[in-house]
Amino acid sequence: MKRFMRTTGVALLAALSGLGATAAAAQTYPARPVKIIAPFAAGGLADVLARSVAERLTKSMGQPFVVENRTGAGGNVGAEVVSRAEPDGYTLLMSSAGILTINQFLYAKMPFDAATAFTPVTVVADMPMVLVVRNDVAARDVKEFINLARSTSGGLFYGSPGNGTTGHLGMELFMVAAGVKLQHVPYKSAAEAVQSTLAGQTTALFDNPPTIMAQVKAGTLRALGVAAKERMAQLPNVPTIGEAGLPGFEASSWFGLIAPAKTPKAIVDRLRTEAAAALKDVDMQNRFAPSGARLVGNTPEQFATLITEDRARWEKVIAAAGIRLQ
Repeated sequence: MKRFMRTTGVALLAALSGLGATAAAAQTYPARPVKIIAPFAAGGLADVLARSVAERLTKSMGQPFVVENRTGAGGNVGAEVVSRAEPDGYTLLMSSAGILTINQFLYAKMPFDAATAFTPVTVVADMPMVLVVRNDVAARDVKEFINLARSTSGGLFYGSPGNGTTGHLGMELFMVAAGVKLQHVPYKSAAEAVQSTLAGQTTALFDNPPTIMAQVKAGTLRALGVAAKERMAQLPNVPTIGEAGLPGFEASSWFGLIAPAKTPKAIVDRLRTEAAAALKDVDMQNRFAPSGARLVGNTPEQFATLITEDRARWEKVIAAAGIRLQ
Protein backbone atom coordinates (compact mmCIF):
# COMPACT_ATOMS: atom_id res chain seq x y z
CA MET A 1 0.00 0.00 0.00
CA LYS A 2 2.81 2.41 0.86
CA ARG A 3 4.49 1.62 -2.45
CA PHE A 4 1.20 2.21 -4.29
CA MET A 5 0.65 5.53 -2.53
CA ARG A 6 4.21 6.58 -3.22
CA THR A 7 3.90 5.68 -6.92
CA THR A 8 0.53 7.39 -7.18
CA GLY A 9 1.90 10.48 -5.47
CA VAL A 10 4.82 10.68 -7.88
CA ALA A 11 2.44 10.34 -10.84
CA LEU A 12 0.14 13.00 -9.42
CA LEU A 13 3.04 15.38 -8.85
CA ALA A 14 4.23 14.80 -12.40
CA ALA A 15 0.76 15.50 -13.77
CA LEU A 16 0.42 18.65 -11.67
CA SER A 17 3.86 19.73 -12.75
CA GLY A 18 2.87 19.25 -16.39
CA LEU A 19 -0.30 21.26 -15.87
CA GLY A 20 1.69 23.96 -14.16
CA ALA A 21 4.15 24.12 -17.02
CA THR A 22 1.31 24.31 -19.54
CA ALA A 23 -0.41 27.07 -17.60
CA ALA A 24 2.82 29.00 -17.30
CA ALA A 25 3.47 28.65 -21.03
CA ALA A 26 -0.02 29.91 -21.79
CA GLN A 27 0.46 32.93 -19.51
CA THR A 28 3.66 33.94 -21.29
CA TYR A 29 2.35 33.11 -24.78
CA PRO A 30 3.38 34.41 -27.20
CA ALA A 31 7.00 34.94 -26.21
CA ARG A 32 8.29 35.06 -29.80
CA PRO A 33 6.90 35.61 -33.33
CA VAL A 34 4.00 33.41 -34.47
CA LYS A 35 3.70 32.09 -38.03
CA ILE A 36 0.34 31.80 -39.81
CA ILE A 37 0.51 29.60 -42.90
CA ALA A 38 -1.75 30.72 -45.77
CA PRO A 39 -2.00 27.61 -47.96
CA PHE A 40 -3.12 29.46 -51.08
CA ALA A 41 -1.66 32.16 -53.31
CA ALA A 42 -1.07 35.72 -52.19
CA GLY A 43 -4.02 37.99 -52.87
CA GLY A 44 -6.64 35.27 -52.44
CA LEU A 45 -9.22 35.36 -49.66
CA ALA A 46 -7.29 32.99 -47.36
CA ASP A 47 -4.22 35.20 -47.70
CA VAL A 48 -6.13 38.44 -47.16
CA LEU A 49 -7.91 37.06 -44.09
CA ALA A 50 -4.67 35.70 -42.66
CA ARG A 51 -2.89 39.04 -43.06
CA SER A 52 -5.79 41.01 -41.62
CA VAL A 53 -6.01 38.76 -38.56
CA ALA A 54 -2.22 38.69 -38.19
CA GLU A 55 -2.06 42.48 -38.19
CA ARG A 56 -4.55 42.75 -35.33
CA LEU A 57 -3.11 39.89 -33.30
CA THR A 58 0.30 41.53 -33.56
CA LYS A 59 -1.14 44.63 -31.95
CA SER A 60 -3.17 42.87 -29.25
CA MET A 61 -0.71 40.11 -28.28
CA GLY A 62 2.57 42.02 -28.40
CA GLN A 63 4.49 39.73 -30.77
CA PRO A 64 4.68 39.66 -34.58
CA PHE A 65 2.20 37.34 -36.31
CA VAL A 66 3.79 36.67 -39.70
CA VAL A 67 1.98 35.19 -42.72
CA GLU A 68 3.78 32.71 -44.95
CA ASN A 69 2.27 31.42 -48.20
CA ARG A 70 2.81 27.68 -48.80
CA THR A 71 0.70 26.66 -51.79
CA GLY A 72 -0.13 23.43 -53.59
CA ALA A 73 -2.31 20.31 -53.66
CA GLY A 74 -5.55 22.05 -52.74
CA GLY A 75 -3.99 23.50 -49.59
CA ASN A 76 -2.45 20.21 -48.45
CA VAL A 77 1.14 21.47 -48.79
CA GLY A 78 0.67 24.29 -46.30
CA ALA A 79 -1.52 22.18 -44.03
CA GLU A 80 1.14 19.47 -43.83
CA VAL A 81 3.65 22.02 -42.52
CA VAL A 82 1.28 22.86 -39.67
CA SER A 83 0.38 19.22 -38.99
CA ARG A 84 4.07 18.47 -38.37
CA ALA A 85 4.79 21.60 -36.31
CA GLU A 86 5.28 21.64 -32.56
CA PRO A 87 1.90 22.03 -30.81
CA ASP A 88 2.99 25.16 -28.99
CA GLY A 89 0.87 27.83 -30.69
CA TYR A 90 3.71 29.25 -32.78
CA THR A 91 2.63 27.71 -36.12
CA LEU A 92 -0.99 28.17 -37.19
CA LEU A 93 -2.98 27.65 -40.39
CA MET A 94 -5.62 29.74 -42.10
CA SER A 95 -7.50 26.70 -43.33
CA SER A 96 -10.15 26.43 -46.02
CA ALA A 97 -13.16 24.17 -45.70
CA GLY A 98 -11.55 21.99 -48.36
CA ILE A 99 -8.50 21.11 -46.28
CA LEU A 100 -10.51 19.93 -43.29
CA THR A 101 -13.66 18.49 -44.88
CA ILE A 102 -13.07 17.68 -48.57
CA ASN A 103 -9.50 16.76 -49.52
CA GLN A 104 -9.43 13.51 -47.57
CA PHE A 105 -12.18 12.13 -49.83
CA LEU A 106 -10.53 13.36 -53.04
CA TYR A 107 -6.89 12.38 -52.76
CA ALA A 108 -5.79 8.75 -52.83
CA LYS A 109 -2.97 9.62 -50.43
CA MET A 110 -3.01 12.37 -47.83
CA PRO A 111 0.07 13.68 -45.96
CA PHE A 112 -1.97 13.97 -42.73
CA ASP A 113 -5.24 12.81 -41.18
CA ALA A 114 -7.52 15.85 -41.23
CA ALA A 115 -9.66 14.37 -38.46
CA THR A 116 -6.81 14.10 -35.95
CA ALA A 117 -3.94 16.35 -37.08
CA PHE A 118 -5.37 19.71 -36.03
CA THR A 119 -7.04 21.62 -33.21
CA PRO A 120 -9.80 24.06 -34.24
CA VAL A 121 -9.42 27.61 -32.92
CA THR A 122 -12.17 29.67 -34.57
CA VAL A 123 -13.98 30.18 -37.86
CA VAL A 124 -12.68 33.48 -39.24
CA ALA A 125 -15.18 34.00 -42.06
CA ASP A 126 -17.98 32.14 -43.76
CA MET A 127 -20.07 32.87 -46.82
CA PRO A 128 -22.89 31.28 -48.81
CA MET A 129 -22.14 30.29 -52.37
CA VAL A 130 -23.82 32.10 -55.26
CA LEU A 131 -24.92 30.82 -58.67
CA VAL A 132 -23.96 33.33 -61.38
CA VAL A 133 -24.04 33.47 -65.18
CA ARG A 134 -22.76 35.87 -67.83
CA ASN A 135 -24.98 38.87 -68.28
CA ASP A 136 -25.84 37.86 -71.87
CA VAL A 137 -27.17 34.43 -70.88
CA ALA A 138 -30.92 34.12 -71.46
CA ALA A 139 -31.67 32.71 -67.99
CA ARG A 140 -32.90 35.42 -65.62
CA ASP A 141 -33.48 33.19 -62.58
CA VAL A 142 -32.72 29.72 -61.24
CA LYS A 143 -35.75 28.06 -62.85
CA GLU A 144 -34.86 29.47 -66.26
CA PHE A 145 -31.25 28.35 -65.77
CA ILE A 146 -32.38 24.80 -64.98
CA ASN A 147 -34.61 24.78 -68.08
CA LEU A 148 -31.74 26.14 -70.19
CA ALA A 149 -29.41 23.43 -68.91
CA ARG A 150 -31.97 20.72 -69.68
CA SER A 151 -32.56 21.99 -73.19
CA THR A 152 -28.91 22.55 -74.15
CA SER A 153 -27.48 19.70 -76.17
CA GLY A 154 -24.35 18.40 -74.45
CA GLY A 155 -25.00 20.53 -71.36
CA LEU A 156 -23.85 23.98 -70.33
CA PHE A 157 -20.23 24.52 -69.32
CA TYR A 158 -19.34 25.89 -65.91
CA GLY A 159 -15.98 26.91 -64.47
CA SER A 160 -14.46 26.38 -61.03
CA PRO A 161 -11.16 27.13 -59.25
CA GLY A 162 -10.24 23.45 -59.67
CA ASN A 163 -11.28 19.85 -59.12
CA GLY A 164 -12.60 19.26 -55.63
CA THR A 165 -12.91 22.93 -54.69
CA THR A 166 -16.10 24.19 -53.09
CA GLY A 167 -16.93 25.86 -56.42
CA HIS A 168 -16.81 22.46 -58.09
CA LEU A 169 -18.61 20.53 -55.36
CA GLY A 170 -21.23 23.22 -54.84
CA MET A 171 -22.27 22.89 -58.49
CA GLU A 172 -22.25 19.10 -58.19
CA LEU A 173 -24.63 19.46 -55.26
CA PHE A 174 -26.80 21.83 -57.31
CA MET A 175 -26.90 19.42 -60.26
CA VAL A 176 -28.15 16.60 -58.03
CA ALA A 177 -30.83 18.82 -56.46
CA ALA A 178 -31.97 20.27 -59.81
CA GLY A 179 -31.71 17.06 -61.81
CA VAL A 180 -29.47 18.57 -64.48
CA LYS A 181 -26.05 17.81 -65.91
CA LEU A 182 -23.46 20.50 -66.68
CA GLN A 183 -19.93 20.15 -68.04
CA HIS A 184 -17.14 21.02 -65.61
CA VAL A 185 -14.13 23.09 -66.69
CA PRO A 186 -11.56 23.30 -63.86
CA TYR A 187 -9.12 26.23 -63.70
CA LYS A 188 -6.11 26.95 -61.49
CA SER A 189 -7.75 29.76 -59.52
CA ALA A 190 -11.04 31.49 -58.85
CA ALA A 191 -9.84 34.51 -60.83
CA GLU A 192 -9.25 32.37 -63.92
CA ALA A 193 -12.67 30.74 -63.56
CA VAL A 194 -14.33 34.15 -63.41
CA GLN A 195 -12.41 35.38 -66.44
CA SER A 196 -13.43 32.30 -68.43
CA THR A 197 -17.09 33.08 -67.79
CA LEU A 198 -16.66 36.76 -68.63
CA ALA A 199 -14.88 35.76 -71.88
CA GLY A 200 -17.69 33.41 -72.89
CA GLN A 201 -15.69 30.19 -72.52
CA THR A 202 -18.07 29.00 -69.80
CA THR A 203 -21.65 29.93 -68.98
CA ALA A 204 -21.86 29.77 -65.20
CA LEU A 205 -20.04 29.72 -61.87
CA PHE A 206 -21.00 28.59 -58.40
CA ASP A 207 -18.63 30.36 -56.05
CA ASN A 208 -18.01 32.54 -53.00
CA PRO A 209 -19.33 36.13 -52.92
CA PRO A 210 -15.84 37.73 -52.63
CA THR A 211 -14.91 36.02 -55.91
CA ILE A 212 -17.83 37.36 -57.94
CA MET A 213 -19.27 40.35 -56.05
CA ALA A 214 -17.40 43.05 -58.02
CA GLN A 215 -18.56 41.61 -61.35
CA VAL A 216 -22.14 41.25 -60.11
CA LYS A 217 -22.16 44.88 -58.94
CA ALA A 218 -20.67 45.95 -62.27
CA GLY A 219 -23.33 44.01 -64.19
CA THR A 220 -20.94 41.75 -66.08
CA LEU A 221 -22.15 38.70 -64.15
CA ARG A 222 -25.76 38.04 -63.12
CA ALA A 223 -26.47 36.45 -59.73
CA LEU A 224 -29.35 33.97 -59.98
CA GLY A 225 -29.51 32.50 -56.49
CA VAL A 226 -27.86 32.39 -53.08
CA ALA A 227 -27.27 28.98 -51.47
CA ALA A 228 -28.37 29.99 -47.96
CA LYS A 229 -31.43 30.08 -45.71
CA GLU A 230 -31.74 33.84 -46.10
CA ARG A 231 -30.92 36.41 -48.75
CA MET A 232 -27.66 38.31 -48.54
CA ALA A 233 -27.80 41.91 -47.36
CA GLN A 234 -25.35 42.78 -50.15
CA LEU A 235 -27.65 41.21 -52.78
CA PRO A 236 -31.16 41.87 -51.42
CA ASN A 237 -32.87 41.34 -54.78
CA VAL A 238 -31.29 37.93 -55.39
CA PRO A 239 -33.50 35.13 -54.02
CA THR A 240 -32.18 32.11 -52.20
CA ILE A 241 -32.02 28.94 -54.27
CA GLY A 242 -34.62 27.53 -51.88
CA GLU A 243 -36.99 30.38 -52.75
CA ALA A 244 -36.29 29.73 -56.42
CA GLY A 245 -37.63 26.17 -56.27
CA LEU A 246 -35.08 23.93 -54.52
CA PRO A 247 -36.26 23.99 -50.87
CA GLY A 248 -33.56 23.61 -48.23
CA PHE A 249 -30.67 23.95 -50.67
CA GLU A 250 -27.58 25.30 -48.92
CA ALA A 251 -23.88 25.34 -49.77
CA SER A 252 -21.32 27.50 -48.05
CA SER A 253 -17.60 27.95 -47.70
CA TRP A 254 -15.47 29.16 -44.82
CA PHE A 255 -11.96 29.83 -43.60
CA GLY A 256 -10.80 29.14 -40.08
CA LEU A 257 -7.77 29.43 -37.83
CA ILE A 258 -6.41 26.07 -36.66
CA ALA A 259 -3.40 24.81 -34.71
CA PRO A 260 -1.55 21.47 -34.60
CA ALA A 261 -3.23 18.72 -32.59
CA LYS A 262 -2.41 18.69 -28.85
CA THR A 263 -1.85 22.44 -28.68
CA PRO A 264 -2.61 23.33 -25.02
CA LYS A 265 -6.21 24.38 -24.48
CA ALA A 266 -5.13 27.52 -22.64
CA ILE A 267 -3.24 28.69 -25.73
CA VAL A 268 -6.10 27.75 -28.06
CA ASP A 269 -8.56 29.66 -25.86
CA ARG A 270 -6.28 32.70 -25.76
CA LEU A 271 -5.94 32.68 -29.54
CA ARG A 272 -9.68 32.32 -29.98
CA THR A 273 -10.43 35.19 -27.58
CA GLU A 274 -7.99 37.54 -29.29
CA ALA A 275 -9.05 36.52 -32.80
CA ALA A 276 -12.75 36.92 -31.96
CA ALA A 277 -12.10 40.42 -30.63
CA ALA A 278 -10.22 41.29 -33.82
CA LEU A 279 -13.08 39.97 -35.99
CA LYS A 280 -15.58 42.16 -34.11
CA ASP A 281 -13.49 45.25 -34.84
CA VAL A 282 -15.57 47.79 -36.77
CA ASP A 283 -12.84 48.42 -39.33
CA MET A 284 -12.54 44.68 -39.99
CA GLN A 285 -16.29 44.31 -40.32
CA ASN A 286 -16.52 47.25 -42.71
CA ARG A 287 -13.65 45.95 -44.80
CA PHE A 288 -15.12 42.52 -45.47
CA ALA A 289 -18.89 43.12 -45.37
CA PRO A 290 -19.15 44.52 -48.92
CA SER A 291 -17.56 41.36 -50.33
CA GLY A 292 -20.17 39.11 -48.74
CA ALA A 293 -17.81 37.46 -46.27
CA ARG A 294 -19.24 37.26 -42.74
CA LEU A 295 -16.64 37.46 -39.97
CA VAL A 296 -17.39 34.89 -37.26
CA GLY A 297 -15.10 34.25 -34.26
CA ASN A 298 -16.98 31.27 -32.77
CA THR A 299 -15.69 28.80 -30.16
CA PRO A 300 -13.39 25.84 -30.86
CA GLU A 301 -16.28 23.51 -29.97
CA GLN A 302 -18.63 25.20 -32.44
CA PHE A 303 -15.92 25.07 -35.09
CA ALA A 304 -15.40 21.35 -34.45
CA THR A 305 -19.12 20.70 -34.90
CA LEU A 306 -19.12 22.56 -38.22
CA ILE A 307 -16.16 20.49 -39.45
CA THR A 308 -17.92 17.24 -38.57
CA GLU A 309 -21.16 18.25 -40.29
CA ASP A 310 -19.46 19.52 -43.45
CA ARG A 311 -17.22 16.45 -43.65
CA ALA A 312 -20.27 14.17 -43.71
CA ARG A 313 -22.04 16.27 -46.36
CA TRP A 314 -19.13 16.62 -48.76
CA GLU A 315 -18.21 12.94 -48.46
CA LYS A 316 -21.64 12.06 -49.87
CA VAL A 317 -21.36 14.60 -52.71
CA ILE A 318 -17.88 13.38 -53.71
CA ALA A 319 -18.92 9.72 -53.61
CA ALA A 320 -22.06 10.41 -55.69
CA ALA A 321 -20.06 12.38 -58.29
CA GLY A 322 -17.24 9.82 -58.38
CA ILE A 323 -14.54 12.49 -58.03
CA ARG A 324 -10.99 11.30 -57.32
CA LEU A 325 -7.66 13.14 -57.52
CA GLN A 326 -4.09 11.88 -57.54
